[in-house]
Amino acid sequence: MTSISSRLAVCSWSLQPVSVADLVEKTLATGVRRLQLALDPPRENPAAWSDLRGCLDRAGITVVSGMLTTVGEDYSTLETIKRTGGIVPDATWAQNWAHFQAAAALAAQLKLRLVTLHAGFLPHDPADPSYAPMAERLRKVADLFGAQGMSIALETGQETASCLASFLSGLGAANVGVNFDPANMILYDKGEPVAALRALGRWLSQVHLKDATRTRVPGTWGEEVPVGTGEVAWPAFFQTLRELGYAGDLCLEREAGTQRVADLRSGAAFVTRLGG
Repeated sequence: MTSISSRLAVCSWSLQPVSVADLVEKTLATGVRRLQLALDPPRENPAAWSDLRGCLDRAGITVVSGMLTTVGEDYSTLETIKRTGGIVPDATWAQNWAHFQAAAALAAQLKLRLVTLHAGFLPHDPADPSYAPMAERLRKVADLFGAQGMSIALETGQETASCLASFLSGLGAANVGVNFDPANMILYDKGEPVAALRALGRWLSQVHLKDATRTRVPGTWGEEVPVGTGEVAWPAFFQTLRELGYAGDLCLEREAGTQRVADLRSGAAFVTRLGG
């Protein structure tokens, strides 16, 4: 199996870049030359990001996958993101679908093979009135990217692993997998990361490396912290990845704090040491 260091990437949105040049500079400062790229900035402002591929190529930076966000997401509380997140809300579906089509064309230009997204809080029960529309929308998104030779992966955390596994089994879409984020299982208080990883192993398409501490107040967020300083059991996590035979990308993510480049650099050093 290839080394952990050669499989590391950085999530571009963690760096909060204001331009392509800023993205390149901050990526190089992390010590990692591989990116998961947020597709929305170049989709929203193509003129400012017109030389994206050229700048990355000249800097020796590889894009390993893309990421989509959805319209109107409100992460203020767990309840607000449940109402507004992903492709669940009817009010934002038409706009999201238009954005997805543009993002798929951009991802194809970049020759990507995987794009990830938060689908939103998945219904637990097939009898739930929202279940069939949600499945139909996800199949439509999967078909859109599949037509370009791409897969999509759903980010974990907004439901339990068993719920997500059940939904994916019922969906039956060959190009829909899981982008596993252990910290999200803690942040959303949806289960223990290593057990969840085992439950979702057959769908594993990509992994985010992020850390967190669990809330002590049910119904509120946990706290995201630098990798290696939270409650993810990293030795057991990587051992489980090895047991599952996972040899794919490991994307470092940091969505809080004011020293993100330093936190990502220290996270890369931490997991590299852990992997020997």
